[in-house]
Amino acid sequence: MKPHAITLTILLLSSLLVPGNARNRNEDSSAVQATVVNYIEAYYAGDASRMAATLHPRYLKQEIHGDRPIWEKTGADMIEAIRSQGPADLPTAEKIEKVRVMDISGDIASAKLVTPGWTDYLTLAKSNGHWKILSVVQRIDD
Repeated sequence: MKPHAITLTILLLSSLLVPGNARNRNEDSSAVQATVVNYIEAYYAGDASRMAATLHPRYLKQEIHGDRPIWEKTGADMIEAIRSQGPADLPTAEKIEKVRVMDISGDIASAKLVTPGWTDYLTLAKSNGHWKILSVVQRIDD
């Protein structure tokens, strides 16, 4: 096969493959973003079942707050806290968030959630076709 024919073949094959990959990546990015938004909105609303739907069974959260020791919460801890505390006692103006999907690699994704009081760095895993939050490292602002 001539060099030009090889190049043309590669270009044609890659053009067929990229749109599907881009579509899947966009779908995954949207699904990751939706999972993180559901997570924070469940917190704001005090909705334990909505929170539970976002968490991976092995969920672990680590909170970093100044000089205090790092504090850990499991998924069960989070769900119970939401259930017992109810809706977040925050002014509506503070119930805002910015979510950025940072990376997706296969069935693993990372995202950043910024609110007026803290920043979360999240790792998500795709399980049975659904993105679930596996871990959170949270930096609490003073």
